[in-house]
Amino acid sequence: MKYRHRVLGLLILLFAIVYLDRICISVAGPRIQDDLHIDPVGWSWVTAMFALSYCLFEIPTGALGDRIGARRVLTRVVLWWSAFTSLTGMVWNYNLLLITRFCFGAGEAGAFPNASVVVSRWFPTTQRAGMSGVLLMASQIGGAIAPLLVVPIQVRYGWRASFYIFGMLGLIWAAVWYTWFRDSPSEKRGVSLAELHQIGPAATLHAKGFPWRFALRSESVLAIYWPCSGWPFAIFMCTRSSRHGFTRFWSEVAVSAKEA
Repeated sequence: MKYRHRVLGLLILLFAIVYLDRICISVAGPRIQDDLHIDPVGWSWVTAMFALSYCLFEIPTGALGDRIGARRVLTRVVLWWSAFTSLTGMVWNYNLLLITRFCFGAGEAGAFPNASVVVSRWFPTTQRAGMSGVLLMASQIGGAIAPLLVVPIQVRYGWRASFYIFGMLGLIWAAVWYTWFRDSPSEKRGVSLAELHQIGPAATLHAKGFPWRFALRSESVLAIYWPCSGWPFAIFMCTRSSRHGFTRFWSEVAVSAKEA
């Protein structure tokens, strides 16, 4: 097996864990609300804390990966968010939950852009789009299987146990990643000259800075970041985490469609 395919395997595991940890609280939401006596408005702030910190730290953490390499940054990212995943299971009041989820979002920010850094340095230009699609698919698979794993754990051991278990998964991944991975294929012992030739110049490239002025004038870039593209996902994430929220949301959609 080529070394870049092993790198891809680690990134697939990373993206699956990202969504396992991210959706864990959505599945556990009703039990947490009952246990900590949080009303729907209060719970909306819990979900908002993650989105706010994730937004604030996404670009800085991604830029850090360009500067010092994805090996160290992804290790820090995964260790940080795994710690706060586990700490979510230890909170005993509403304010601590808000703080923990804000820190969780700050830690998880940067996972996607740093994975892109890895793809750009370990794969030839003709394969990068395909590899990015594979990683996106892995994240959605992680989100799809999350309820199948979280619900049995919570039913048997309580909602707190699921956060401890998924936090440990991240710690294991980070240890393997930091020990085995290298930022450039040329730095990794065992990568053949043939594979280095297949990867091409990306093996030794280092970013010189993002062309912000060009990007902000690009219609394609602005279209990608048009905020409406994220609304369906955000609605799903937020409504499913409140008691009967997902069912109520789609019932209202059906009624509106019928009236129209």
